[in-house]
Amino acid sequence: MKLNFILKWVACVITLCGALATSMRVDPLNIYLLNTGALLYLIWSLRIKEWNLVVINAGLLAIYIVGLFY
Repeated sequence: MKLNFILKWVACVITLCGALATSMRVDPLNIYLLNTGALLYLIWSLRIKEWNLVVINAGLLAIYIVGLFY
């Protein structure tokens, strides 16, 4: 249970830092932070078997990865 708690809150902080970096136009740090946050949330959602969060975070990662190459 403790690992889930840590994953959830680390993902939250990293995602918020990514949003802050985006609002301040700090590229490419914002992309790395948002990808890391989505990946951690994806891992957490798989661990707790919350399938709507799996879909959302897998979708976000796919969008971010396409954006990196586009």
